[in-house]
Amino acid sequence: MNINNRLYRADQVRELDRRAIEDHGIAGYTLMQRAGAAVFRAMRARWPEARRVLVCCGGGNNGGDGYVIARLALEAGMKVRVLALKPPDALSGDAATAAGDYSTAGGLVNEPGEFDHSGMDPAKFDLIVDALLGTGLDREVRDDYANVIEAVNAAGVPVVAVDVPSGLNSDTGMPMGSVVRAVLTVSFIGRKRGLATGSAGDYCGEILFDALGVPATVYDQPEPDAALLDAVETDAMLPARRTSMHKGALGHVLVCGGDFNMPGAVLLAARAALTAGSGLVSVATRREHSLALAGSLPEAMWANGEDGEILDTLLTRADVLALGPGLGKSEWSAAVWHRLVAGELPMVLDADGLNLLAEHDFEHGSERGNWILTPHPGEAARLLGCATAEIQRDRFAAVRAISARFDAVVVLKGAGSLIADPAGQVAVCPYGNPAMATAGMGDALTGIIASLVGQGLDLFNAACAGVVLHARAGDAAATGRRSILAGELIDALPRVLP
Repeated sequence: MNINNRLYRADQVRELDRRAIEDHGIAGYTLMQRAGAAVFRAMRARWPEARRVLVCCGGGNNGGDGYVIARLALEAGMKVRVLALKPPDALSGDAATAAGDYSTAGGLVNEPGEFDHSGMDPAKFDLIVDALLGTGLDREVRDDYANVIEAVNAAGVPVVAVDVPSGLNSDTGMPMGSVVRAVLTVSFIGRKRGLATGSAGDYCGEILFDALGVPATVYDQPEPDAALLDAVETDAMLPARRTSMHKGALGHVLVCGGDFNMPGAVLLAARAALTAGSGLVSVATRREHSLALAGSLPEAMWANGEDGEILDTLLTRADVLALGPGLGKSEWSAAVWHRLVAGELPMVLDADGLNLLAEHDFEHGSERGNWILTPHPGEAARLLGCATAEIQRDRFAAVRAISARFDAVVVLKGAGSLIADPAGQVAVCPYGNPAMATAGMGDALTGIIASLVGQGLDLFNAACAGVVLHARAGDAAATGRRSILAGELIDALPRVLP
């Protein structure tokens, strides 16, 4: 796995740092200087006209990085002021060395009590560097740190975060009280998993990663906690299209759902499956919907999903089942759900299919296997019997818990969608955008993933490739757009399919 695609917990990054220092003889202060130089280079490249820089330094190594940045800016002829949340003479180790070098270079330091002085008004600087809190944050931000963060956010000045925006949990991507809103985050040694999901996108801005020149063998251990998906790798998962290919070799998807008032969901899922490359798609829905919608998608085969014999026949013909889009919670919905979930056909379960799983048969999945569950956080909470906030508090733990409980590949949707398998493997999607926050997006995703299962991908790879294709199609459709429709995402799929 490429170093850039490995995602680590904070404790694992500390171990990588230790290995670089103790096992490979790289001095800690050398790494600190490299980190500061990486941030300074990024600053100069992004804001070449900046002349006045405020560097906010905490008391640990993150603050030490800040002092290195401040010294480099001073040596480059910039006007620099350090706001120190811990007096320089109270620092220890490499951070103390960095502060001393900054002082020797003629640097000035102010403390929080002087923050309101006219010369320290953050709005009067061209650029602010956040080196307050690093990856070790384990409690909510309070007191002087919270006050400084709020003042920085209110200044209307671009902010560069060192390693992680202060106040953001680097393991979960969730706020710990006040959080710096950065335009650019420069992260080091190992990519932090929390920066790829949760609320991280609201705070990190653009993320740059720098390995600081440590030897590749540093990454032999520990194993990364998760992997960041890459479009080149997921494209390579898709089966080649031979000249002699025919529709029967490209999988037959059966989409089931579309209760009264929700017929469009199965239409979207079926369109997405066909566009993603399925050779055949059948749709089992309410009888009147099957008659009304056939003309909207004549390429699909529409069937009366109220007839049990028809359902059973369709199951014998299909290669994969997509159950749940618009399924509802009526008597018909529950009857269809029980009938189909009890089978052995590979399945993608979404929407009310997941809600019925939580409501009717909480532990059913522990014996079934051979399925992909695609919950959003609310559905995930129902599957685990907890609050939605608890899911979001640690999305990595949540997706692993659902996968283990139901012996399933699980896609936990949202910004930085996570894909997990029962062995604990987790992948994270770095694509997608807020314009995709509209109805029907999950139905399109269900159809895409089911299509890839039908084309022969194993469940985990189908989920990974499907999530990436869905997100990249959303990116392609959203260019210059505030919001897009699910149908527009489906229309954009051919632009991202290899």
